[in-house]
Amino acid sequence: MELKISKQVVHWFKDEIGVKEGDEIRFYAQFYGSSPVQNMYSLAFSKDNPIDKVVSTEVDGIEFFVEESDLWFFDGHDLHVEYDEQEDFLDYKYIKSNSGAKNTR
Repeated sequence: MELKISKQVVHWFKDEIGVKEGDEIRFYAQFYGSSPVQNMYSLAFSKDNPIDKVVSTEVDGIEFFVEESDLWFFDGHDLHVEYDEQEDFLDYKYIKSNSGAKNTR
């Protein structure tokens, strides 16, 4: 699995959530809504400390990661997070992966 975060997403997190250099953002599955990869589950995020991260990437001193316990949610897909300026929301793109989990840090 690969995790990609755009620079615009980092700016959104800084402006809207108040994250700063050194903070860590976890992406995880929540039992609510739906997504292109899981019915009845959607993707959520929180400021958190990693316990068993399996994939991570760092942009502008902020680490974004997924824990081993949430890897099932992605069902063999990479996660690319982009920011849609017109709609003012984070756009999660699930792209079928050709490889297993890998740390992009």
